[in-house]
Amino acid sequence: MLDKNDVHHRIETPDMKDYGVYLAVDRLLDCQKPLADLCTPDELQFQIVHQVEELWMKLIAFTLAEIDGHMAAGETMRVLSLFTRVHQLMRLMTDQLSLLETMSPFDYQSIRLQLGNGSGQESPGFQLLLTLPQPLWARYKAAYLDPTTRSVADVYDTGYQHDEAYMVAEALIEFDELFQIFRAHHIYLIHRSIGMGSKSLKGRPVELLNAGARHRFFPELWDIRAEMTDRWGAEYGVKRDSISGAPAGHGSGL
Repeated sequence: MLDKNDVHHRIETPDMKDYGVYLAVDRLLDCQKPLADLCTPDELQFQIVHQVEELWMKLIAFTLAEIDGHMAAGETMRVLSLFTRVHQLMRLMTDQLSLLETMSPFDYQSIRLQLGNGSGQESPGFQLLLTLPQPLWARYKAAYLDPTTRSVADVYDTGYQHDEAYMVAEALIEFDELFQIFRAHHIYLIHRSIGMGSKSLKGRPVELLNAGARHRFFPELWDIRAEMTDRWGAEYGVKRDSISGAPAGHGSGL
């Protein structure tokens, strides 16, 4: 049988050898509340998940700054490999939110009281990431479009070559997509923890958080798809003949 007091003591007093010293494990473990002060055992999970999210966002922001420099230098392969890292980080951030779904609404209410007036909208890492896509898009245009006077339509349609400009654009839109998926998952987590019609910690309706999920970092990359489909549709018609011989249903024209 485990002696809980002994386990807690060993958690809070790690054996620090070179590996632990390099990673500053003692300071890392001190970033959570003392175990004896937890308002509920679930509070430790709540703090760790959100602290890890901040670390992932720190790494994403750092990597996006590196990507910007490599775009400026015309180092497309490095840009793409680093975007792969960013995409993996975004998936990790989304996947680990499911840990918080193991917490009951009852236990969350106890933790909520510990937050004061704070809410996830104030996340330093999240707020930082929101400021980075616009200058990143400006860098993309300066590095891949302006020198050859190309447009987004040229990259995707009229001058489509599946070239470096296209590949980097696809890496940008994948980051955008994954970020919005993270936002959507987080909104459903809030619905599950607090409820659809409740007030947020700032007294704002939770529904206001949905507005952020409709935001797009790179609207030109999303809009070109609709423009291309409309243009092609004008050529072959919105309503097409069925290939099965069955009468057209609700899915016709899609």
